[in-house]
Amino acid sequence: MIGHADRAAPLRDYCLGLLAAGGRKSVEPMAAVTAPARVSVQHQKLLHFVANGPWSDERVLTKVREMVLPAIERHGPIETWIIDDTSFPKHGPHSVGAHHQYCGQLGKQAVCQVVVTLSIANHHASLPIAYRLYLPQEWAKDAVRRKKGHVPEGIAFKTKPQIALEQIRAACAASVPRGVVLMDASYGSHLKLRTGISALALTYVAAIVPTVKVRAAPGRGVPEQRMSVKALALSLPKQAWRTITWREGAADQLCSRFARVRVRAAPTRGAARQLEETLLIEWPENEPKPTKYWLATVDENISFRRLVDIAKMRWRVERDYQDLKQEIGLGHYEGRGWPGFHHHGTMCIAAYAFLISEQETIPPSRPRSSGTITKAAIPSDYRPRGAPDPARTSRPQLDRDAPSHTDCRDRSNSATMPMLRTQPHTKQTSRLMTQSC
Repeated sequence: MIGHADRAAPLRDYCLGLLAAGGRKSVEPMAAVTAPARVSVQHQKLLHFVANGPWSDERVLTKVREMVLPAIERHGPIETWIIDDTSFPKHGPHSVGAHHQYCGQLGKQAVCQVVVTLSIANHHASLPIAYRLYLPQEWAKDAVRRKKGHVPEGIAFKTKPQIALEQIRAACAASVPRGVVLMDASYGSHLKLRTGISALALTYVAAIVPTVKVRAAPGRGVPEQRMSVKALALSLPKQAWRTITWREGAADQLCSRFARVRVRAAPTRGAARQLEETLLIEWPENEPKPTKYWLATVDENISFRRLVDIAKMRWRVERDYQDLKQEIGLGHYEGRGWPGFHHHGTMCIAAYAFLISEQETIPPSRPRSSGTITKAAIPSDYRPRGAPDPARTSRPQLDRDAPSHTDCRDRSNSATMPMLRTQPHTKQTSRLMTQSC
């Protein structure tokens, strides 16, 4: 899986560090957690493993998927494949792929890295099975930057939908259990991507932007001329809308108003070749206009509630990103190269997969049946590089760390300062003032 037996220990320690280290999951804190007696040596081993190790991310992710899939499928078959991307804000353009582009984490244009992922999911769990950095054209065409970032020669510029379609093709070739492909509007609005998915004999429920043009199927009581999905939604009669509950939320049941109608996509060219699809529309009662639109190639006789339930399953990947970033440290990699960036992402997914596989053994799911992870004790005097030396508080009884004594003395041995005299016109007695450092 990783090419050499000597990499087994660093792989184990890296994943353990991601799970056990507190705060930022950079290499040095993970080294301190996994080998407290030899932090410097362990730091170099982990750094070499993740930044320079010539092992295959694809092979490791394949093994991770094979090991965790049974735990996911114990609760039901794979229902969906989810295309999405996630971003990592950066302070400068030097990290591989960092460019001024839309950053979903910040909700605005900013310098960031963007990763395209493909996840498998059912109602119990979901797991990323493909993870690829989007390389902007400015990077793909710059030989100097490519060399500094160690970008492989075979990596050329591809749009995010093109990367997603490659990931889907690879999953089909690997015989991954199939599911309905879900995607947000930034991917679903691309006709070529939807056509490519259909060519692989996969179905999809693809979010689209309101301006996508369609024609309603004949005999549906809806105008059959070419129009935007927003205009079509506004033309639907009142009886076309139904209130549907799809799942339990954190505090209450999730429900909204929906309508569905059979349509054909109507691009400016090739409209006659388009097959019928189901247009699903969401229009909450408290909103002045419809809020979401999907095109679906699932069976047209699928129940209305089931269609809504499938469309709404994209929430799982958003939860994955949240846990991967906040709990596992997906965005904490501090290197700048292509191999290290992907190796760190692969290790984070492997650690996350472990948590999925162990989910049922952790209370309150059921009584613990697996062994616990023993966290190594970090030396009391360990300080990460750049961390300030702790200073004594004004109340010694509140001190948690011994102060640094460099060029300082205890208060009881403090030296006196020169005499400070009052103004000449006063008759107050001068005093000797003392001060400790």
